[in-house]
Amino acid sequence: MTEPGTSKWRWRIAGLILGIAAVWGVYVKARPADEVVLTIGEPYKQVRQQSRSTLPVLTGDNRINLHIQRPAVLRFSDPQYGFSTPAAKFLSLYADDSGKVVAVTLSPQLDTLPLDEAMAVFIGLQDQFRRGGWKPFRVNRNPPIEDTRDTRAQIRRCVAPTSYWQAGNTYQISLNIRCFRSDDRPNDERYLITLDLGLPVFGELPNDQE
Repeated sequence: MTEPGTSKWRWRIAGLILGIAAVWGVYVKARPADEVVLTIGEPYKQVRQQSRSTLPVLTGDNRINLHIQRPAVLRFSDPQYGFSTPAAKFLSLYADDSGKVVAVTLSPQLDTLPLDEAMAVFIGLQDQFRRGGWKPFRVNRNPPIEDTRDTRAQIRRCVAPTSYWQAGNTYQISLNIRCFRSDDRPNDERYLITLDLGLPVFGELPNDQE
């Protein structure tokens, strides 16, 4: 094959590769996020079957760190207290010795967020809890978070305010927001939300107080 012919084939191959990459990029962006569907107490095997996710197979070595490999929404499917979160890059389940899911920890975001965006996610989750019948507790020391100037000042000081929510005597949630500064961007204001969901650990609290 002559040199001009070889060059032409190289350009065609390069163009084909670029075209495939472009199509794949569009597909990834358009593809809906994965979804983890569960209630606390369900068998982990059942959770994997009813979810569209990268949750791993349960083994004796990974039951306390069953984490996703690709971003996913959490849909808590309890018929009374259900809610859903934005897509999470970090989401990990915990199973007991019998293989039942007893806790979930996630950060409902794909990256650390500016404060405006983080507060919108945080307040949106609290609103879902209220609508679903969750009740705040430990409110004397940790009332539900409100988007106020004082609250934002606390968050910027890295106080990490936390709200606590209870669904009857069945489930409890802690939800916090904290500052996150990386060594390569020390002056950037970025924030991380963490949601912990599981069985009650504080016991029944009279009048939602502690």
